[in-house]
Amino acid sequence: MAAKGRPMSQTIIYTLRNCPTSDKARAALQEREIAFEERRVDESTEWWDEALKYSFTVPVILWDNGDVEIGWEGEHG
Repeated sequence: MAAKGRPMSQTIIYTLRNCPTSDKARAALQEREIAFEERRVDESTEWWDEALKYSFTVPVILWDNGDVEIGWEGEHG
């Protein structure tokens, strides 16, 4: 399921400043050379509202194939 206005080919990760789990997810995506757009929910109420459609916790990853992952490797922020 694609969020309004985003191409299916772009992975999006909703994160929060000072969140160790968000940091781990971001670092892992970079290490795996997965292209993504980071949306810090503490910087934009629009991004916060988008993330809340999926979960009350971060990270929220909208994979390029339409899958949604809440948290990272069993951890939540």
